[in-house]
Parts: sequence; C-alpha cells; structure tokens
Amino acid sequence: MRILWKPFGFSRILFKVESWRISESESLTLLVWTSQIQKLSRAPGIFLWDQRKRFSVMPEIETDQRDSTLFSPPSNVRGMTKLDRTAFRKTVTIPVLKVRKEIVNKLMGSLKRAALQRPGIKRVIEDPEDEANRLIMLDPYKIITGDSFERAELSILKQLNVNPQISKYNLELTYENFKSEEILKAVLPEGQDVTSGFSRVGHIAHLNLRDHQLPFKHLIGQVMIDKNPGITSAVNKINNIDNTYRNFQMEVLSGDENMMTKVRENSYTYEFDFSKVYWNPRLSTEHSRITELLKPGDVLFDVFAGVGPFAIPVAKKNCTVFANDLNPESHKWLLHNCKLNKVDQKVKVFNLDGKDFLQGPVRKELMEQLGPLSKERKHSVHIVMNLPAKAIEFLNVFKSLLDGPPCNTELLPIVHCYSFSKDPNPAEDVQQRAGAVLGISLEACSSVHPVRNVAPNKEMLCITFRIPATILYKNQTLNLENHDDPPLKRQKTEKKVFSEEKTQIASVT
Repeated sequence: MRILWKPFGFSRILFKVESWRISESESLTLLVWTSQIQKLSRAPGIFLWDQRKRFSVMPEIETDQRDSTLFSPPSNVRGMTKLDRTAFRKTVTIPVLKVRKEIVNKLMGSLKRAALQRPGIKRVIEDPEDEANRLIMLDPYKIITGDSFERAELSILKQLNVNPQISKYNLELTYENFKSEEILKAVLPEGQDVTSGFSRVGHIAHLNLRDHQLPFKHLIGQVMIDKNPGITSAVNKINNIDNTYRNFQMEVLSGDENMMTKVRENSYTYEFDFSKVYWNPRLSTEHSRITELLKPGDVLFDVFAGVGPFAIPVAKKNCTVFANDLNPESHKWLLHNCKLNKVDQKVKVFNLDGKDFLQGPVRKELMEQLGPLSKERKHSVHIVMNLPAKAIEFLNVFKSLLDGPPCNTELLPIVHCYSFSKDPNPAEDVQQRAGAVLGISLEACSSVHPVRNVAPNKEMLCITFRIPATILYKNQTLNLENHDDPPLKRQKTEKKVFSEEKTQIASVT
C-alpha cells in the first residue's frame, strides 16, 4: 500500500489507492500499517477518504485557498448583467458520514457543528448503495477525516456504534444553493464593494446602490427578491431626500411596481405608499426610545410626524398627541394609520408647515398648558422634531413664542430635536449649532443621543433639552452665561460610541 504525502502541496488533484484482499498471515502487517496510517492522518498534508472499498489520499490544500473557492459560484458568471440562473451550476466534493437511518434523529442534534449548512441543501440524504443507511452531509471546512470530529462528537458516535470513517460525495450546487452575497461577489468586478443589505419596507427591498454597481442594478434587484422570502419588489433611490416632503425618487429594479405597502413596527401597523412618503425602518429603536420617555397623560407635539411612528405609539399610552406633516400624502396616511391603530380619538392631525404648526396649534395649546392653572398640572410636555436636515433651524420659532408670566421650570416643554453631523465631535457640534440658533449655551442643560450612523463620517443624533423660560417667554431677561434652568438628567446612551450601524436584514440608507 502506498501513502501519498505532499506536505506543501497546493494541488486540488485527488489521488486514489486501491485496497486489496489480505490473507490471515498478512493481518498483523495490516494492523501495523493501520496504526501508522492513523498517526499519519493527523500529520499536515494527509487526508484519508473511504468509499466503495477505496482509500483516497489528498495532498494538503491550504485552508484559506480551499475555503475561498469551494462554495463560490463558477468563475464564468463574472460580469453578468442579466441574471442567468443556469450558469451557477457547479459540482463539489464534500465529506459525508454513513449511518443507519433509524439513528439519524438521535445523532443530528450532536452533529450541529459538523453538519453542512447551505441554502436549499438537505443535510441528510439516502445512501444510493444501501437503502437501510443515510448519508449525513458534513461541512468540508470543519471535517476532513474522522479525526476532525470533536471529542463529544466522537463519544456520541461511539455510543451509537457509528464508524467515524469519512466518505466523499459529489454534490451539485445550483443558483438556489448560493447566498446573495456569494452571487454578487462572483458577478461584480473583483475587488468592488458588494451590496447584500437593504432596508425592508413591507414587501419592498430598498437599496442605495453606488455608481459602480449601477450596471448590475437589475441583476442585484432580482437576486434580492430571489433570496429574501416575502420580498417581491426591489427599488433603488436615485436622488437625495427632498427636504420639503421628505420623499425621494426611486427606480424599480425588479419585481412588482406596486409601492403600496404595510409594515409592522413595535406592535403597530402602518400602511402607506412608499413612493410618496418618508419611512425608515432603521429608526424603529428610536421611535421606541422616545415613546418610553412619555407617561400616561403627557402631551406630545410631533412637528414632522410622517405617517405616525412617534404619534401612534405615544397615543396608545393614553397621551394627548398633536401630529403634523406638510406632505399631503403623509397627512393622509397619518389619518389612516391613526384609525387603523384605533387612536384617532387621541391624535389631532394637522397638514401645516412646521413653523406654522409651532406658531399656531402648538403655541395655543402651550398657552393653556402652561397658564395660571399649570401649577396643578403633573404631566410633561414633549416636542419631537424629526427632520434631521433642517430641524435645528426651526428652533428659532421658540424665541418669545409665549406671552405672560413664565411657568415653573419643571413644567417647561422638553424638545427632542434631530440633526445630522459630519463633525469629528458630533455631539458637541449639534449642541453648538442648536445653541447658536437659540442664542444660549446648551452644553450644561442638554443631552445628546446618538441615533445611528448614516454614512461614513455622518451621524444622526437627537439633542434633548428643556426650553428655558428666558427663551420661550417674551420680555424675559436673558443671561447668556447663567440661566437658572437645571440640566436634564443625561441618558446613558449619551456615552455610546459613534460607530457604523450593522443590519439583518439587511441595509444601506
């Protein structure tokens, strides 16, 4: 018998050595050889495979080199712009373990680590040579010989009287067996970024493709639909968000052109036309955070309400809500969603410019809430301003907004104002810009919460502060250095590191 050993080999050729019959007198010699083979099989560069009474010995293949190509699509798909699923067929050789079919269920729980896990591939198949047996597909990255099993795995194999000898199996891979990132990495020019993430809005996959990906946009869209159950449409944003109505133009890359969708967020349901309103599923945590700050009986003014992701959950807490949006489509779906979630009696809806909303309905309500009887009031007033591109500019409206004597400091409205920042110190930047609009320093009386990373070197943040009486009321003496409003309790989230948000998913804004 010959053992082929190539310690530094990088060839993928499989060498086969046929077994032979032995006489009783040769058995001792064979036992010695078997012992030596077992020792050598642990040495680098020697892999033993058993199939149909044959030993097959493979020279060592460097792990990284083998892993990088084994489950990669065929190289001929590189540069494909129109999806051809048949071009992704490929045959690979993987290790399998032969077991009796009656013990498969008992064994699989203990072989989770070692078993093959690929999309659309059964981990247990029939043995073509013996219907009483089954073949368990093993992960070729982890299992090469019987010695590759961990001690606990070998123990259960021994208990169930399973021979740990590894056989090989030729497995045909098709388009269905590759992951979306594997497909796109194989198709796009080598070395370029691959889009495998997206924002999911109901049945819609919302992508934000880069210039080098545009020649492949229709293929990318179809792959997103194929590989994500429930996704029937893929769209790409083709311009920046319009600051007036907070929507953007989009191109349907593949699938259904219907943009009417339904989403579920934090136990609430929202319906809308995604092509005409603003919706960002990555703000789900922020919607929940603000909602948790309010208590039953509190009042919320939502200046840029969209379709209701702040207003509706807050109204469900038995709060009084005044919700506004300039976009007529957002206003329409805000009304619809309030009824859908059964809070239409608790939310007053407006279709005004943010400035007009603050100077009209908000001012009127604050005059009542903070009037002479306000000392008896125990609830808080919150104002949410979620228009990151421009919200800080609207803070100017709070200057001298109210008449009469000021209320107690603890009754003054709390503002949650959102903004983007590209500054190396984004929290300080937002504090300085908001303070500059108000004409005071907010450094000692505000907290800044990092919401998410929007793009490289671009953060979205929320600055929270109580509006000083010297700002909110007319004819008040303003001491820029020392106004007597106590600082808000700083939230733990203020200490978060501004790091790139990772998705799911799956997504790019």
